[in-house]
Amino acid sequence: MASNPTFTTSMQPPPGPNTPLALPTSTTTTNQNPQTFNEAMKVRMRVFVDEQNCSATAEIDSDDPRSWHWVITDNNSNDQPIAVIRLVPPPQPPHEHLTHPGTSPQLPEWDWNHEPCIKLTRVAVVPEYRGLGLGRRLVDTALEWASAHAGEINAAMRDVAGREGNHLKEGLGSWKGLVLVHAQVDVERMYQGQGFQTDESLGRWDEEGIEHVGMFKRIPLA
Repeated sequence: MASNPTFTTSMQPPPGPNTPLALPTSTTTTNQNPQTFNEAMKVRMRVFVDEQNCSATAEIDSDDPRSWHWVITDNNSNDQPIAVIRLVPPPQPPHEHLTHPGTSPQLPEWDWNHEPCIKLTRVAVVPEYRGLGLGRRLVDTALEWASAHAGEINAAMRDVAGREGNHLKEGLGSWKGLVLVHAQVDVERMYQGQGFQTDESLGRWDEEGIEHVGMFKRIPLA
């Protein structure tokens, strides 16, 4: 890391369901991924796969094509990507998919019975840049954007409802500022410092061998 780093934050809109997203390799990034998504994946692979031993094959999931992605790069280190976050629009899967995975075949794909929420996931900072507040900076950036772009978030939700044949699903409503994070327990305090509250009713669950909790916050909409 440079002694006086300067950072740039870039945003990647949802790549879209027809974009064939692929894992970048250590030797090449020759694929059809958007450039910013490739940069995000470099950080995610390093932190979640190399450091935390999560599955590489599960790192790209069905939320990636429909999500907004932010990447922080270090201008003084050849624009090296160093931190990432992902904002997943509504709807979210039923929580039981995580807490009771054995019941998944009997559960619907999406939860239409609770208030719509956005979800912040894949928050990661490479080791040598930790302690600089970059995780908090990314959360603030994503929430500031969401507050001003509720229309785009609602359009993304209705797009999923439309693909299900429910263009005006009964009781669908709109996103009213509710934000969810699935926090690793070792960063629960960081999210509490940003106004998130742990929802004990969601319990605790294991993802890739790491204990998680669910936390909520409501933000004002512009």
